[in-house]
Amino acid sequence: MDGLLPQLDVVRKDFPILERTLAGNRPLVYLDSANTSQKPQCVIDAMVDHLEHHNANVARAMHQLGAESSEAFEAARDTVAEFLGAPSRDEVVFTKNASEALNLLANTMAWAGEHQVGEGDEVVVTEMEHHSNIVPWQLLTQRTGATLRWFGLTDDGRLDTSDIDALITERTKVVSLTWVSNMLGTVNPIADIARRAHEVGAVVVVDAAQAAPQMPIDLAAMPVEERPDALVLTGHKTVGPTGIGVLWGSRALLEALPPFLGGGEMIETVRMEGSTYAGLPHKFEAGTPPIVEAVGLGAALRYLSDLGMDAVAAHERAITAYALEGLSTVPGVRVMGPGVGEERGGAISFELAGVHPHDVAQVLDSRGVAVRAGHHCARPAHARFGVQSTTRMSSYLYTTPAEIDAFVEALEAARTYFGVSA
Repeated sequence: MDGLLPQLDVVRKDFPILERTLAGNRPLVYLDSANTSQKPQCVIDAMVDHLEHHNANVARAMHQLGAESSEAFEAARDTVAEFLGAPSRDEVVFTKNASEALNLLANTMAWAGEHQVGEGDEVVVTEMEHHSNIVPWQLLTQRTGATLRWFGLTDDGRLDTSDIDALITERTKVVSLTWVSNMLGTVNPIADIARRAHEVGAVVVVDAAQAAPQMPIDLAAMPVEERPDALVLTGHKTVGPTGIGVLWGSRALLEALPPFLGGGEMIETVRMEGSTYAGLPHKFEAGTPPIVEAVGLGAALRYLSDLGMDAVAAHERAITAYALEGLSTVPGVRVMGPGVGEERGGAISFELAGVHPHDVAQVLDSRGVAVRAGHHCARPAHARFGVQSTTRMSSYLYTTPAEIDAFVEALEAARTYFGVSA
């Protein structure tokens, strides 16, 4: 099949969990990577090595272990900056996940400064967002008297941008949207929306939790008018560990925002009468950070870079197209979002007529196929298409055509078991 990663069998051996078997001695077919990706041995080894040989707090301990730990932590920041093509390493802030990064932005925009959101202002999101990119902005607008507005969706699961000029106006302070939908797989026109938002002086925030694992990102190469002002991602979807996320923000934005959390390391001086704050990025990194998780994230992004993100993206396109073709052969299946031959991410949500998604997932699990069932933290998108929940399969760089065949075979077995005819 054209587009698959070269030596895919070798790549799979990098991921020890893919060798395991499940109940009934069935091989694991892992198709839940949009939820969390599996981890290569190099990430596991990097984290264990740090804990065994270099463990110490960063930026505080004046001894050799402290220096080694600090060096490893800051080297991870360098790796993230390089992976994103960030103009400066100081624009990379470590958080515990993408959700915290989005909450950091939404909260600090309520407090002070030139980007403060207040009564009469508007924040624009989309109907396909993960809850992490809806709820923080709902809280912001509720607390400040601002108004939340959103792009709707077309019947084929794309953003309806027909009213973009009416939606993004001089009242708009923030436009926050996903690059790739975790439910629909839709790839959004980030450049077009950023250009319009910047015309009215709005801050553009991009949720790249699904984009960063499967497509190349080069912020510095983007035209300034098309570049987001902030972008977030999470480590555990990019073959890295849980407990670590990233907020990239332009220097101008981050310097204008007040600190999010107070505590150690984010200060310059502290007096009882008041405090001054550290420079970027440490102003936003209060307390002991997720040190070993950052080391693991650095190893993960180096692994992806060594594979080549263009090659990863080509693999995702090929395996997703193959999965969509397979799904089209199963009677009673309705796929949400863009279809075969269209640009989309690797997450495919679908219905099996008359069968609850949890029941579908349970039958698939009994055959060793791991998928997700539910609303995928995207209730508004489900409501738009008149469903409460869906089953979702999501491939990644280690997914093989044979695994897709096993998935389609298991889904056909579920269809037969539940008596679905069309």
